[in-house]
Amino acid sequence: MSGRMTRGTAAVVLTAVLGAGAGGCSDDGGGVSGAASKAASVGAEVTAAASSVASRGAEALASASAEARRKLDSVKGGVDARDDVKLGKPATDGDGRTTVPVTARNTADGKKSFAVQVDFLDGDGNLLDTVLVTVRDVAAGASGEATARSTHPLSGNVQVRVATALRY
Repeated sequence: MSGRMTRGTAAVVLTAVLGAGAGGCSDDGGGVSGAASKAASVGAEVTAAASSVASRGAEALASASAEARRKLDSVKGGVDARDDVKLGKPATDGDGRTTVPVTARNTADGKKSFAVQVDFLDGDGNLLDTVLVTVRDVAAGASGEATARSTHPLSGNVQVRVATALRY
């Protein structure tokens, strides 16, 4: 994510510098050096804004990850069930959030519930978001369904994976 943010910031700064150079022959008295100074100032503001957005995104992701971990840690007697959980195809809902169907197959002898952590990834495999969904009271030998929904709108080619799945 930061790689794209950096490239985007560089493109904006480069555009600002080139635009300032082209406008350096104006009658405002600033000349090329004044325009370059303005471009540098704009570049610094864009870089600061991009860093702020990246920081807020990183904080939100850290918060979502911590919350998922906290909830998973509260599951008593859970066993790894990643092989029993399948994800459908990601889609975008009316709020711009990514959703994905979650199906959990109960291979145990009695009724069980599942806690499933779903990671949302960009095309390069970078983590964009993570959520925890619960599939409750699935009968022995049956499957239950839920829908995982990102905590905020995601863009681009979003991929999904089961990060953790506990049957309890």
